[in-house]
Amino acid sequence: MSESRAAVVLIGAPGAGKTRTGKRLARLLDLPLIDTDARVVAAHGPIATIFDELGETQFRAWEREAVASALGERAIVTLGGGAVLDAATRADLEGLPVVQLTISADVVESRIAGGKRPLLRDGIGAWQAIVEARQPIYDSLSSLTIDTSHIPLDTVAERIVGWLETRA
Repeated sequence: MSESRAAVVLIGAPGAGKTRTGKRLARLLDLPLIDTDARVVAAHGPIATIFDELGETQFRAWEREAVASALGERAIVTLGGGAVLDAATRADLEGLPVVQLTISADVVESRIAGGKRPLLRDGIGAWQAIVEARQPIYDSLSSLTIDTSHIPLDTVAERIVGWLETRA
């Protein structure tokens, strides 16, 4: 595994627990966590505001910059659910350990209710449509998929560490 590239990348549906699992992985592996959405927010402000004032196209451009930078760092990297829509991002993920986290609609519904996710303002129906559209991309990019619906995220992180050890 290259020292100058991401140690593991978490992708998947909004609300699946990528950031929270990433924090646990970072502790277990003693590596920094890079949440690309957090980097966009730190540089440009709240994602909902970016969507409302500048549009999704501008958000995706800034997201792409954050992803390209993050993937070049030795860290646990979590991508926003839509980051994989970018062809350059998909190309950058080649050869990296990519884990997809999934979650069932009934479990995610409470996580996304009243949230700040601009594409999910219409609720669980919007979430289902987005996930259905993106699922083939998630599947094509990931080497490991874990459903987080009914598993503690500490267990999810431990499974990912075990999987990474088998790849070493």
